[in-house]
Amino acid sequence: MKSQTTFVLLSLCLLPIIFVLADSRSFSIDYKNNCFQKDGKPFQYISGSIHYSRIPREYWKDRLLKMYMTGLNAIQVYVPWNFHGTVQGVFNFAGDRDLEYFLNLANQTGLLVILRPGPYICAEWEMGGLPAWLLQKPNIILRSADTDYLKPASEWLAVLLTKMRPWLYQNGGNIISVQVENEYGSYFACDYNYMRHLHTLFRLFLGEDVILFTTDGNTDKEMICGTLEGLYATIDFGTDTNITAAFIRQRRFEPKGPLVNSEFYTGWLDHWGDKHASVDTVKVSKMLGEMLSMGASVNMYMFEGGTNFGYWNGADHDSRFRSVVTSYDYNAPLSEAGDPTDKLLAIRDVIKNFRDIPVGPMPPATPKFAYGFVTLQKVCKTLFISGLSLCYVNCVQYYGFMLYRTTLPRNVPEPTPLISPLNGIHDRAYVSVNGVYQGLMERDTALVMNVTGQQGDQLDILVENMGRVNFGSYINDKKGLLGNLILGNDVLTDWSIYPLDIDTAVANGWLQAAHSGSAMEAGDGPMIYSGTLKSTGLAWDTFVKLNGWTKGQVWVNEVNLGRYWPQRGPQQTLYVPGPFLSATQPNNITVLELERAPSHRRILFMDRPHNAIWSLSFLIPKKDIDHYLEPNNPSSHMKTCCC
Repeated sequence: MKSQTTFVLLSLCLLPIIFVLADSRSFSIDYKNNCFQKDGKPFQYISGSIHYSRIPREYWKDRLLKMYMTGLNAIQVYVPWNFHGTVQGVFNFAGDRDLEYFLNLANQTGLLVILRPGPYICAEWEMGGLPAWLLQKPNIILRSADTDYLKPASEWLAVLLTKMRPWLYQNGGNIISVQVENEYGSYFACDYNYMRHLHTLFRLFLGEDVILFTTDGNTDKEMICGTLEGLYATIDFGTDTNITAAFIRQRRFEPKGPLVNSEFYTGWLDHWGDKHASVDTVKVSKMLGEMLSMGASVNMYMFEGGTNFGYWNGADHDSRFRSVVTSYDYNAPLSEAGDPTDKLLAIRDVIKNFRDIPVGPMPPATPKFAYGFVTLQKVCKTLFISGLSLCYVNCVQYYGFMLYRTTLPRNVPEPTPLISPLNGIHDRAYVSVNGVYQGLMERDTALVMNVTGQQGDQLDILVENMGRVNFGSYINDKKGLLGNLILGNDVLTDWSIYPLDIDTAVANGWLQAAHSGSAMEAGDGPMIYSGTLKSTGLAWDTFVKLNGWTKGQVWVNEVNLGRYWPQRGPQQTLYVPGPFLSATQPNNITVLELERAPSHRRILFMDRPHNAIWSLSFLIPKKDIDHYLEPNNPSSHMKTCCC
């Protein structure tokens, strides 16, 4: 009893000390000296962007530690609404979505946090982080004061910001500032009432002490529509910009306070069909040093990009629709697999001139392994997946694939144009007649194809969602078959619609169960293949190359790795994190090939991405590289690499 009394008295004595420590924590803007103040002292942050939604939970600590050892004192984090709220009114913060666990790891590592909760984030992420179910309201005006949008956005922020309040720096956490919306000046709406509502909401849930800020591009128009009184205005720009001119522009909108580049671009994103993007390391390190010399606080976007697993990649729409690739490597200082690069070492050398670098070695790259070839067998055509459920009205299939089925209204013995007159294929359609693949149609680029058949033949249109537009005026990007299709002079009607939940089919083993064991017939068009990567006692990172395959999706065990499209490029391999593999059990591999599989039906698990092989041509003679990757070459198993 005495010991319990002593403990209670001691706890009561410590409470004032705890409150004093919390009260002594502050992060503010010093307008007189044009800087941030942390605990009453001038502070300059050197930050890097990292997206927990693009990295397996098991690797969060590894990535954060590498950022800390580079010399960063902060990280910048987006929170994708659709990642946590795939279903309206239901919020998931468990597992890979455990944001508070991620914040705690950052805190333990010694990293402050700049939080970017949106509700819109861009980030080359599906629909810019907005949930697709918002589009169930046909006339909704996203990112505006339209109540159809503002009500669910406010409900989401009420949940999220309530969770974030204890993590504010002044409350004992590590969040030093919070962004309101994201690059709003780039959006056509320019709705100040919307921004005022968000400002009020953020203050209501986060209090009056936290720094709220905006980020906008380096133009007057963007800064005018994106900034608001009471929100600190910051700017973003990359290596192609004059630093002095950019900060002069920030000063026109924020005359006093710290200079801030909230997105200093260390690299850039890739679209399917474009040349691989890169940003010169010398330019990055030179400009970083110049900005830090000016006393500016800088966030590098990205510091590690990670991966658009599943269907989370976004898209752009300027002159045409362009889908973002699966890899979000971003030519960043940490590679897609979290490996330190020459760019990271150059950045660390710059930071050494401005603050003390943590003592100790840089954590090494995660071990990689070349597991070799896996031969796949045909399982079934996607159009014949068992358990198809017909959908009559308001079909809900926000990501992946939808099947539209009707019959030919008349005989078409000669090739006859099938036309999408209003560009209503969103985004890519695979056309079959009586199960025989006829060809494809594609948004903006291939609106006509020829088909043949007899009256009453079954016409199937498998429509692939390639990711919703994440930036600009087209983010209300509806998917599926959005307009009439015309066959010759006939408008096709009487469609049956089937949502295809292939992810659930893979997770439940339905596809393997559907395989009779007999050889499937040959043919082009959508087809599912399956195989097994045998256990090796290792569960190390690897990269899968689909040499000769055309386009599709890959699952390892129950995890959707994302899209492959080597024929269009530039991405040639998919990253497979070690935590997705089992070291002791066989690993199930499922491939959805949408157009044409190679005759060898093999895929190769390598110890490095294809692009890295080309860059290491001094190790492998260039003339031998194609032979080295040839599936029929028995010597083409890569060696283990733990560099």
